[in-house]
Amino acid sequence: MAWLTDPQIWASLLTLTTLEIVLGIDNLVFVAILAGRLPFHQQANGRRIGLALALITRLLLLASITWIIGLTQPLFTVIGHDVSWRDIILVGGGMFLLYKGTSEIHERLEGEDPARDQAAGGRHLSLGQVVTQIMILDIVFSLDSVITAVGMANQLWVMMAAVIVASIIMLAGSGPVSRFIEAHPTVKMLALSFLLLIGMTLVADGLGFYVPKGFVYAAIGFSMAVEGLNLLAKRRRQARYPGERAHIADSAI
Repeated sequence: MAWLTDPQIWASLLTLTTLEIVLGIDNLVFVAILAGRLPFHQQANGRRIGLALALITRLLLLASITWIIGLTQPLFTVIGHDVSWRDIILVGGGMFLLYKGTSEIHERLEGEDPARDQAAGGRHLSLGQVVTQIMILDIVFSLDSVITAVGMANQLWVMMAAVIVASIIMLAGSGPVSRFIEAHPTVKMLALSFLLLIGMTLVADGLGFYVPKGFVYAAIGFSMAVEGLNLLAKRRRQARYPGERAHIADSAI
C-alpha cells in the first residue's frame, strides 16, 4: 500500500491519463463518424463494442512491452531512413484515414442517391465492419501513446490504469460527440478534414518527417473555435430573425 503515498506514481498516473485522453481525441472523432454509418439503432452499440475491444487491444499492447519496443527497431533502410514496423503501421493507418476521409467527403459533396444506395444494398455498414475498423485504427492511433507510456512509467499497472480511465472517459463522451457531429453538417465536414490532416501526419511520421503533435492539435483547436463562433452566430441570427429562413425559402420559390 506504499503506492498510495508515493507522489511519483500519482504524477505518472495523472500525466499518462491526460496523454491518453488528448491523443484519443482523433480516435473519438473517427469513432463518431464511423458509427454514423450504422443504422441508428446500432450506433450506440457500435461505439461501445468498438471502444471496449479497443481498450482490450491497448491493454494487450501494454502487456507485450518487449514486443512493443521491438516495433521501433529498424528492419531495413530506404534512402538513408531506417524503416521499422512502427513506420509501416503508421503509413498504412495514415493511408487508410486518407482514403476514408476522402470517400466520406466525396459522398457528402456529391450528394446521396437513395435509389442507387438501395440498389447497392444500402449505404450503411455492418456492425462487424465498423467494430473491426475502430479496432484497427485504434491500434494505429494508440501506438505512439503506448510507446510513450512505456517510457514514462515503470509500473505496468499504472500504465493500464491510465488507459482504462481514459477509455472510460472516451466511452462517456462518444455519444454526445457523435450526436453533435451528426446534428451539424458543417462540423461533420470539419471532422472529416481532421481525419485527412491526421492521416497525412501519420504518413509523414512513418516516412521520417515528424510533425509535432502540438502543431496538429493547435490547428484542430483553432478550427473548432472558429466553427464554434460560426454556430453561435447562426443560433443568435435565427433567434433574432426567426422568419428569415422562411422568407428566404419563399423568395427562392
